[in-house]
Amino acid sequence: MVGSMSDSIARLHKAVLAARSGDPTASRTARLLQSGRAKMAKKLAEEAVEVVIDAMHGHNDAVVRESADLIYNLVVLWVAAGVRPQDVWDEMTRREQLMGIAEKLPKGQKLQTAPPARRKVVALESRRVRKQR
Repeated sequence: MVGSMSDSIARLHKAVLAARSGDPTASRTARLLQSGRAKMAKKLAEEAVEVVIDAMHGHNDAVVRESADLIYNLVVLWVAAGVRPQDVWDEMTRREQLMGIAEKLPKGQKLQTAPPARRKVVALESRRVRKQR
């Protein structure tokens, strides 16, 4: 099962890479890639929220569908960021060796190799203009 999932994500990653040079009028993926990382991140966040809402309401079929959308948008963002699926699998293997497969690393735990420093989180968009009276 895991092999087939990673194979599916690898195939999706290759397809998204190929879509980078596609026509944005004919390809939703090409259009999303050309829209910029902020738009891609917003789409990913929207899909994550939809998964959460459907899970909270017990809509299992919708959770499955929205999860597929979430994975698609994650892979699009990976392509824009230059991340390969193997990079993620390697990190998961590293974490499994430290904590076990079903555990998330605690925030304060020292890592064997330090990740790059994170930048400050900022709002994705704030284009609302106040009406002047």
